Amino acid sequence: MLIRSFPRWMAHSLSAETVLCLKPGGWSSMSDLSPFPVPADDSSLHGPVFLQEPNSLIFPLDSEEKKVKLSCEVKGNPRPTIGWKLNGSSIDVGMDYRYSLLEGSLLINNPNKSQDAGTYQCVATNPFGTIVSREAKLQFAYLENFKTRSRSTVSVRQGQGMVLLCGPPPHSGELTYAWIFNEYPSFVQQDSRRFVSQETGNLYIAKVESSDVTNSRVLGPPTPLVLRNDGVMGEYEPKIEVQFPETVPSAKGTTVKLECFALGNPVPTISWRRADGKQLPRKARRHRSSGLLEIPNFQQEDAGLYECVAENVRGRNVARGQLTFYAQPSWTQRISDVRAAIEERVSWECRASGRPKPSYRWLKDWGAPFAVLFPQGRVQLEQGSLSIANVSLSDAGMYQCVAENRHGVIFASAELSVIAIGPDFSKTLLKKITLVKVGGEVIIECKPKASPRPTYSWKKGKDILRENERITVLEDGSLRIVNVTKSDAGSYTCVATNHFGTASSTGSLLVKDPTRVMVSPFSMDVTVGESIVLPCQVSHDHSLDIVFTWTFNGHLIDFEKDGDHFERQDSAGDLMIRSIQLKHAGKYVCMVQTSVDKLSAAADLIVRGPPGPPEAVTIDEVTDTTAQLSWRPGADNHSPITMYVVQARTPFSVGWQAVSTVPEVIDGRTFTATVVGLNPWVEYEFRVVAANLIGIGEPSSPSEKRRTEEALPEVTPANVSGGGGSKSELVITWETVPEELQNGGGFGYVVAFRPLGTVSWMQTVVASPDAARYVFRNESLPPFSPYEVKVGVYNNKGEGSFSPVTVVYSAEEEPTRAPTTVLARSLSASDVEVSWAPPWENQHKGRIQGYEVRCWRHGEKEENAKRIRTVGNQTSTRVSNLRGNALYHLAVRAYNTAGTGPSSAAVNVTTKKPPPSQPPGNIVWNSSDSKIILNWDQVKALDNESEVRGYKVSISMVQGSTSVIETNKTSVELSLPFEEDYIIEIKPFSDGGDGSSSEQIRIPKISSSGSSTSSACTLSALSTIMISLTARSSL
Repeated sequence: MLIRSFPRWMAHSLSAETVLCLKPGGWSSMSDLSPFPVPADDSSLHGPVFLQEPNSLIFPLDSEEKKVKLSCEVKGNPRPTIGWKLNGSSIDVGMDYRYSLLEGSLLINNPNKSQDAGTYQCVATNPFGTIVSREAKLQFAYLENFKTRSRSTVSVRQGQGMVLLCGPPPHSGELTYAWIFNEYPSFVQQDSRRFVSQETGNLYIAKVESSDVTNSRVLGPPTPLVLRNDGVMGEYEPKIEVQFPETVPSAKGTTVKLECFALGNPVPTISWRRADGKQLPRKARRHRSSGLLEIPNFQQEDAGLYECVAENVRGRNVARGQLTFYAQPSWTQRISDVRAAIEERVSWECRASGRPKPSYRWLKDWGAPFAVLFPQGRVQLEQGSLSIANVSLSDAGMYQCVAENRHGVIFASAELSVIAIGPDFSKTLLKKITLVKVGGEVIIECKPKASPRPTYSWKKGKDILRENERITVLEDGSLRIVNVTKSDAGSYTCVATNHFGTASSTGSLLVKDPTRVMVSPFSMDVTVGESIVLPCQVSHDHSLDIVFTWTFNGHLIDFEKDGDHFERQDSAGDLMIRSIQLKHAGKYVCMVQTSVDKLSAAADLIVRGPPGPPEAVTIDEVTDTTAQLSWRPGADNHSPITMYVVQARTPFSVGWQAVSTVPEVIDGRTFTATVVGLNPWVEYEFRVVAANLIGIGEPSSPSEKRRTEEALPEVTPANVSGGGGSKSELVITWETVPEELQNGGGFGYVVAFRPLGTVSWMQTVVASPDAARYVFRNESLPPFSPYEVKVGVYNNKGEGSFSPVTVVYSAEEEPTRAPTTVLARSLSASDVEVSWAPPWENQHKGRIQGYEVRCWRHGEKEENAKRIRTVGNQTSTRVSNLRGNALYHLAVRAYNTAGTGPSSAAVNVTTKKPPPSQPPGNIVWNSSDSKIILNWDQVKALDNESEVRGYKVSISMVQGSTSVIETNKTSVELSLPFEEDYIIEIKPFSDGGDGSSSEQIRIPKISSSGSSTSSACTLSALSTIMISLTARSSL
């Protein structure tokens, strides 16, 4: 795009809203073009941009598709036109029928290697400029036939090395070589003895064998191979016939192939290494018995001196070559479009990596005169940087940064748009109303769009505003007024002018009275739990809204989240703090804001409370009963610490317990104490609690756990006793000493005993601290003999004291005689009574502690008998819960702690018949003025039941008292129930016991008034009928 300067008269004729751009046919007005933002989509006008650039191609001449396509896709607005260049010269598509364009891509029909081979570039142009694509090479691949003349016979000795030359025909492009053995398709197989070089096509045989005699060829005339008959070739050292060049330039990312093969007898082995001692790349691969080393994705670290070593038993040979690294340029930083205001400075920087390091050049509108930029005047070039000072419209266009080295060239494109526009306030009007307080400072911004930068002037009302010590026009055109007064109020107009026009915008300045704090919060000293109000009252201009906010230690108070403690007073800005805690201590700031000013007032709140927890409680020294502690004081929370209390905890205590210390009272200035009265050999941990005049604080963290030292045991077992056991045993028991009182490890008991009245003690050691019993066995031990017993304690430190002496009896013998005169009589259908006489004292051994009665029903086994035991001298007992009218056998024997004696002879007894099973029926009651008469039907016993001897009438009160009346009649008289209702039950009784009871009858209490009595009598008559019916129905 060609931009020319325009006459001065044209500039003066443009309006303030005119933007200048060049299009074909001259200048045009584009008032809708935004001069500063870079366009984000294709709807805005912009220069050409490549979407796809051509790639290098290799075209096979024998291809069936006689067509080549070089792709090029471009966007731009207006749509760019596309042209092509071959070897720097423009291609006239219209002059050669073989050329055509398809949406910018170049199509070549029937391509010809002599005419069409070369370097192509795509050129894109629109009114904003021209850009050129990267270079794309078009090459032609072909392979002609071998010459048909025959090849000479090769004569060789067996064991000799040999080379068969390929002599490839004329060609272009990379070839792949293979040799045919005798006839196609029998190919020569490559191995450690035979190798086909892909560089020359030659066939190398390290050591000829008889099987090699044949005609070999590469799709050309055969090469006959015959063996000489003048002997076999002897052994000789390797001779390297195939080796890579001394220097191998290798491109970044390519696959590098190094060939190495040697002739020799025996067949040499091939190995590879780096001469600098580094390991071969792990990605390196060896092919064809190591004759080919392949390094894929070649990088800088792969470069170096490589060696091929060929060796056999006769010697070794080495070939060396240097792999050098090169890389085509690749962008690391591209340039991007720039929109600049006229007279601004524009800078671009592009960066590319490559080996060797790329050089840079810059193009502007490729193909135009002076398209290559040079550093002169306003244009500065340095490496990949381009800088243009004081840009003008003529600088607009398409720029390209070109990075190149001897291995390639790359292009990066960007557009420079130069904007020229008169001042425009349409989107940046002055603020309609600006508020400021008296004595304050105000800046009225004036920021029109304009290019170049305009000059500014201001008016107040219709008068030109003059600058003075209070009024200043800033560099960006804004108006600054300091120490504002009421007289500064009014309308202000900003006038902006450049050589493309003049524009203005007007706004008003309102001056308000300042806000003043009348009652500010003041610092306070409070105690935990109190509630206070921090005042914050102001005077302000009542035409303005006012907002109060409070901060606490720099953080805004959230009255919803912290509403439990903070409350804003509705009438003013006062802050109420309820139930103050230690965490509420700090700095409170009341902030007052209007639309013209903002001010604040602060106060410090000191909260006094119980002390914080002491720190670093340490056990400095322990003995068996003491512990020396030290600690650091915690926060006193603005009230001096008056006292410390030490608490301890052991595995045996319930929580933390206060302990005795020296000094007994620890004042607030003392940070050490000795805990006394501890138990030896117990693991303790300690904590310290501080107190002040306000209260007791939180306890410290626990100290480490420490065990007190061991000491002799002091506590003896309690409740030493015993007795019982089997024959010839003395059983001694005691209560174990708790672990916390054992005073050391290795704790156990010493049991001492002696016959009552003797001097010498027998002792034994019980090593278990959990033992609570010792049994002494001796066949000569007299039964039930008294022994004095005591139990002592010991631990690792030695023996402690013994418990007080107590008397324990040895085990006794079981009784040897049976009770006599055993009698049994039936008391009822379920109970019998049994009695006996004790055996004579001079006829048995063993103390009798009581008797055991066994009772079993006839037909049952004696071992399943019911057993009832008596205690002491009791010689009779009752056996209950038996079956009625049944035969039972009973026997009695004496017992003591040693066991039971022999049983008496069994006696028999038959229980009485069961009582009547039928309850009394047809129960009726009548009342008179002084009594109640109950009547019921006589109960008749069944054949297997005891005869009825009478009836028991149970009278219960609702409150719980009960009385029973026995009668041999079927009626009874009762006094009237004046106090509460009667509950009546009637049951028969017999020799077999009490029979079944009737249902409960409720008789309501009688009113004391005369009218109530007659009424009660009436009710009684009705009740009699109801009860009678009920009794009959139940029967």
